[in-house]
Amino acid sequence: MFKIGIGFDLHILVEGRSLILGGIKIPSELGLLGHSDADVLTHAVMDALLGALGRGDIGKYFPPTNPEYKNISSLILLKKIVNLMEKDSCKINNLDTIILAEKPKIMPYALRIKKKLAGVLKISLSQINIKATTTEGAGGIGENKAIAAQAVVLLIKKKKSVKR
Repeated sequence: MFKIGIGFDLHILVEGRSLILGGIKIPSELGLLGHSDADVLTHAVMDALLGALGRGDIGKYFPPTNPEYKNISSLILLKKIVNLMEKDSCKINNLDTIILAEKPKIMPYALRIKKKLAGVLKISLSQINIKATTTEGAGGIGENKAIAAQAVVLLIKKKKSVKR
């Protein structure tokens, strides 16, 4: 059985925060504002996984009101979602992502991001794709006020063996 999920996240850019995407710290004068490390890419991946599993969204599991998640690495949270996926006897067939940012340029970091996420997700590099685009100066992203990310995942639910 196949299960598809989609995820989206957007955070505003501010001074005094690190820019973390896919668990990788990217040199930038601005970082993303959020309760956790505000890693929009990892958040989009988590929501895509939860959507495919039919388990709601990341706010259900990691509410921003919970002090336990203050400044936490989103990769730690992603590992918890991977555990849920495994409990549901699912594995990732492939993951496709896109980061929407005017700057900094993301593609020089894409392979590092891919390796980091693939490791946490327990998949090969060939099962994950990282893309980046701008909004050509339009909207908050184009004005370098925010960064967003989208993710689509295809899960395969393992068949349970039938006892005879």
